[in-house]
Amino acid sequence: MQERKDVMASLSARRQTFRRQARLAVVACAVAVLGCLAAGAARGEVRNAKALPSVLQGVGIEQRLNNQIPLDLPFRDEAGDAVRLGDYFGRQPVILALVYYDCPMLCTLVLNGILNSLKELKFNVGQDFQVVTVSIDPREQPSLAAAKKAVYVGLYGRPGAANGWHFLTGDPESIRQLADAVGFRYHYDAQTQQFIHATGIMVLTPQGRLARYFYGITYPAGSLRLGLVEASQGKIGNPVDEVLLYCCQYDPMTGKYSFIISRVLKIAAAFTVVTLGAMVMVMFKTEPRRAP
Repeated sequence: MQERKDVMASLSARRQTFRRQARLAVVACAVAVLGCLAAGAARGEVRNAKALPSVLQGVGIEQRLNNQIPLDLPFRDEAGDAVRLGDYFGRQPVILALVYYDCPMLCTLVLNGILNSLKELKFNVGQDFQVVTVSIDPREQPSLAAAKKAVYVGLYGRPGAANGWHFLTGDPESIRQLADAVGFRYHYDAQTQQFIHATGIMVLTPQGRLARYFYGITYPAGSLRLGLVEASQGKIGNPVDEVLLYCCQYDPMTGKYSFIISRVLKIAAAFTVVTLGAMVMVMFKTEPRRAP
């Protein structure tokens, strides 16, 4: 009997020692992880700040969810006819893309990304939703818009797409007002003779309110489908979307896409701490059962 008591006391002491060591290990690990992540984030932000050229200052896409865009703005369609932005709203949700048709780099990737996503959707352009592509270059003419439309509608290849995918051009004031309404910040660089801009598309409700933003050049078909469904019901994206959609940005210095370090590290740090805590709780619960 005394021997059994001694064994049980020894096991109890070992369990207590294990728990103390596990707690210390978790705290030390969490502090180390957070410290490393914070340091990495700081270094990343410093590098980004130093690497950011002046030409990119003020360029980006600011989410303005639930903002009403001005539907009375005048534009010209690919046939050269005068239209109003509101002509494409009223009954269906709308995917909006601000690009310019003679862009040598990103705009083609944006349009390709839209095309790839649309081809995966069971929804049909023109029947279930509209796509409105607007040039930010006021010098571009409807003939260029028509050529772009012919390419992408042809590649899409579904009946009725020509009546649902629109390529517009406009004067500087209309373009600027639309860009301001959706938070699309860009400017023209005389040195390169190109428009400096970010990449992304927006989903709007049939009434013309901004429901969702998609950043980058690829737009997952499942997420886009959900955005269209919610927008058709007048729903606006929640704050979680902003965290996810800000994860990557285009770096014109390297010609690649990269993560925004600070945001990803903050998310990773929180996930790491939670995971470690869960592991320790499991160990605490299972260790006493194994000892006897």
